[in-house]
Amino acid sequence: MTDTVWAPDGSSLVVHADNAAYLPTLPDGAFTLIYVDPPFNTGRPQQRQETRMVANADGSGDRVGFKGRSYDTIKGALHRYDDAFSDYWSFLEPRLVEAWRLLADDGTLYLHLDYREVHYAKVMLDAIFGRECFLNEIIWAYDYGARAKNRWPTKHDNILVYVKNPAKYHFDSAEVDREPYMAPGLVTPAKRELGKLPTDVWWHTIVSPTGKEKTGYPTQKPEGLVRRVVAASSRPGDWCLDFFAGSGTLGAVAAKLGRKFVCVDQNQPAIDIMAKRLGAHAAFTAFQPN
Repeated sequence: MTDTVWAPDGSSLVVHADNAAYLPTLPDGAFTLIYVDPPFNTGRPQQRQETRMVANADGSGDRVGFKGRSYDTIKGALHRYDDAFSDYWSFLEPRLVEAWRLLADDGTLYLHLDYREVHYAKVMLDAIFGRECFLNEIIWAYDYGARAKNRWPTKHDNILVYVKNPAKYHFDSAEVDREPYMAPGLVTPAKRELGKLPTDVWWHTIVSPTGKEKTGYPTQKPEGLVRRVVAASSRPGDWCLDFFAGSGTLGAVAAKLGRKFVCVDQNQPAIDIMAKRLGAHAAFTAFQPN
């Protein structure tokens, strides 16, 4: 793959760029699906260090595994980005306006945030898209990490879903993975075997700290979560965009499902991770504005 300029019939792309500068170079209505997982404005740096376990033959390793086997912990690259903005909405609003422009008439935006900013985002997206274009708020619920004892522990993210045209948007529930019934004894055996469609509350584990999917990038989202988004709101051959691409989960899922994608990030560690993860599926380019 050698194409480094977006074209409808061209290669998928990973672009090292400031998305505010790069997005205006893309044509109107080019993407059926836009999924963005921007910084959450937590007020603190996000970081994660890669680790891997290597068997230690003489038993002097720093970890003990299955059947008492000894392992050494090898620390790798430390990935980090800043997640504090003095004026978060002046940062995010122009990028969401570009997302509206870039969506095809049958297109859908998924904006992934958390409790800190999602309520403000809903008001802003109502203004940009129109309230009639609001489709869903998806709650991604998980059960991992520390638990506060002075309030209800926050164990969910929010995903706002808006469509470009409420009369024409693409949504195919038949392509979405099904879930077990919570009360299987209350449904027929046939329904129990088939499972049920997910609602707007998605119980899904985070990326396992020791699993094969882990890239070491902070705030990496699981492929299973993004797969639902891509399967429901795009078709094989459609173009998908993530302009806060991070570890490249959108690109990885899109490639597996036969979609084309553009992943944009200005963070060099993100580009390095995507080079390993998406190198066989996309052309890589750096964009510098004139």
